[in-house]
Amino acid sequence: MTGRIALVTGGNRGIGLAIAKRLSSAGHQVAITSRSGTAEGAEGLLVVTCDVTDTDSVNAAVDEVEEKLGKVEILVSNAGITKDGLVLRMTDDDFGDVIDANLTGGFRVARRVAKGMMRGRWGRMVFISSIVGLGGQAGQANYAASKAGLIGLSNSLAKEFATRNITANVVCPGPIETDMLMELTDDQRETMLAMVPAGRLGQANEIAAAVEFLTSEDAGYVTGTVLPVDGGLSMG
Repeated sequence: MTGRIALVTGGNRGIGLAIAKRLSSAGHQVAITSRSGTAEGAEGLLVVTCDVTDTDSVNAAVDEVEEKLGKVEILVSNAGITKDGLVLRMTDDDFGDVIDANLTGGFRVARRVAKGMMRGRWGRMVFISSIVGLGGQAGQANYAASKAGLIGLSNSLAKEFATRNITANVVCPGPIETDMLMELTDDQRETMLAMVPAGRLGQANEIAAAVEFLTSEDAGYVTGTVLPVDGGLSMG
């Protein structure tokens, strides 16, 4: 595989870090973002400070990546937050903050890196959504809306940039063994696990494997797709 310049937002832990390491192992030069500008276990990766809710911060982060590595050719938009709660108790800020970070943040980064991809006539964008974005989830109206929105965003980008050899796809993880999932109660995890045909939680590296393919040279004819990696949970 030809080594490319890759940027993984929210790559300081969990799924994001697993993706970054996988892309690095595939021969790419990889930068990751975190709000603190630090990341444990990120040896061999460029760590840049970035708040995806702030356009100036996004632009500065990509500028730094371009100065130190080169134009971003692979974008994995993974940064996101949760502020769970039932709709009747969810404030405007709870809803808006999650949309801003998870959906508008993905737009901000994609808009910034698309310029270099267009000039280079090559690019891969992968947005990390969730099966919650496909089927909804009680107590997560804001999160579900943000993750569903990424699908519309990605499809629009796929159509806008297809003739420039730039692809845009979505990966929808199911229940993955990460710190975020471990924040749920035991009852919540058990209920979720009981719905997974595979009968187990997924691993972050299984998401990373899907992303590795979608960002590869071989995936140039794959665009506008939504790929659930969920042990069969989204089959219905």
